[in-house]
Order: sequence, then structure tokens, then C-alpha cells
Amino acid sequence: MDKLKQIETFIEVAEKGSLARAGLAQKISPAMLGRRIDALEKRLGVKLMHRTTRHLTLTEEGNAYLEQCIRLLSDLDKAEQTIAEGRHKATGHLVVSAPAAFGRKHVASHAPEFVRTNPEVRLSFNLTDQVVDLVREGYDLGVRIGGTIDPSFVAIKLASNRRVVCGTPEYFARHGTPTTLEDLAKHNCLAFNLQGGQNRGWYFQKGGKPVTVKVDGNLDCNDGELLHSWASEGLGVGWRSTWEIQSQLASGQLITVLDEFALPDYDIMAVYPQQRHLPIRVRLFIDMLKQKYAQPDYWLRV
Repeated sequence: MDKLKQIETFIEVAEKGSLARAGLAQKISPAMLGRRIDALEKRLGVKLMHRTTRHLTLTEEGNAYLEQCIRLLSDLDKAEQTIAEGRHKATGHLVVSAPAAFGRKHVASHAPEFVRTNPEVRLSFNLTDQVVDLVREGYDLGVRIGGTIDPSFVAIKLASNRRVVCGTPEYFARHGTPTTLEDLAKHNCLAFNLQGGQNRGWYFQKGGKPVTVKVDGNLDCNDGELLHSWASEGLGVGWRSTWEIQSQLASGQLITVLDEFALPDYDIMAVYPQQRHLPIRVRLFIDMLKQKYAQPDYWLRV
């Protein structure tokens, strides 16, 4: 027999003062309630109450047990209320992984607004260009740009992105505008070095097939923001994501070339392990990012 049901019956009978009155309140026969009390006493190995057909009295052990049971059910009610409220209110610790530069500019930058709206949430970020194991390392959520997603994870599209070759109008005026992928060999290409993990080259499509173009230049590093800055200063051509340079494209500070060879758009995604009940703090954070990125001028303002 269910332990909780036995405890609830014991409290009801003790508070009503008789099996008959408790039976009326619960719409259960006094005999059924009596069997529950018998089973409880047998399980505990003590006598909790002296019963007659008209009234009952608690034993000393029964009084002590009643007090503890009332406290137990009260704590249980509070626990269930807390969990139920948590379904509608964001609480707890949200741990997020995101690419370094994108995470600084477009993920963690929105954290102050999120915690103002959800003051019972604590936010932690790990901004790294390494692909982390979300489950093993204890992340609630990862923001990924392109790449293959494990089928055991849920991936929600936040925005589209594309890699493009870009430079300043002044740079192309001095050095000419490349019109073929082979022309990149004539240009100062600002690329990641070996430590940046992108040493194989730049990726394009030609004739519907993916191709890799080896590039070279007099400046390289492992930091995307620095490469972006160098391209903006006219020091060479960069291969940058549209999320980085949208406002500069709109203003004309940067222009793109070789667009016909650019790979199709790839998604900026929120990724999390499949689970039956997604914590509301995770869902609300994803919803906030989607709303931000969907604003018509968002990428032009940042």
C-alpha cells in the first residue's frame, strides 16, 4: 500500500476524531480507512491510536507521529509548489557555451537584460571556439555556428550566416578586385594561423562542388576580431561571417567580392540535449536570442 496514502489517512482520521467522520470526508468506507491504519501500524511496529466504533484516541507514539507527518506533508506541499512555480518562472543556474567573438557580441551581451527580467536566474558563460561536450561538461545550452549536430541533441535555428570575402573599397582600388578564386593568390589574405584552427584554407563552392583555396598573406593570427579589424583598416582581404560585418557592408566601409563562390548559408543554432522537460530558463533565453536576431536592423546596429 502507498506510504503517502497511509500517512494522509492517518492524519485525516486523527483530525476528524473517528473513522466514520473521516470516511464521510473522503467518501471512503470506514472499513477501508481502518485497513490503512492497520497496515501503517504494522509497518511501523507501534500502536498509533486506540479505536472504537464511536471515537478514537492517539497513543503517545501516535501524537508524536502525527506532528511529524503534518510537518512532512507541509514540506511536500511547499516542494511541489516551488517546482510548479518553476514551470512558469525562470529560476536556477543557466550555463551557456558560445563561440568566443560571437558570444561576446551577441550572446553574453544580452545577459544583463535577461537577468533583470528573470532575477532568480544565475548565468554563466564559457566563450570558446572549441566545440565542447555539453553533457559531459555540464552545459544547459550551446550556441553553434554551422557544423554537424549530434542527433541526440535538439538544434533550434536562431539566424542565418554566410562566410564572404571582403575588404575596403580603398584596398580593392589599390590592388584590383578578384573575380576568380585563383585571383586570391595575388592578394594579401588575412587568415587564421595554425593555432586558430583554420590553416587548411578558405572554403567555397565552384560548379556546385565544395572547394578549398589555400591563401597567404603577411599577417595572420588566431583571433577573429583582430583579422576583422585588419580587413577594416584596408590591410588585406578577409574571409568573415556576415554577422560580423553587416553594418560595415551597409555603410560601405567594407564590400564583398567573389559572392558567386560563397557557400550556402549555414545556421546559427541553439543546441541542447534532448530532455522531456526543458527548463524554462533555457527556453526563455533561446526565445530572447531569437527575438533579438529577428529584429530587422539588429545586425546593422551591433
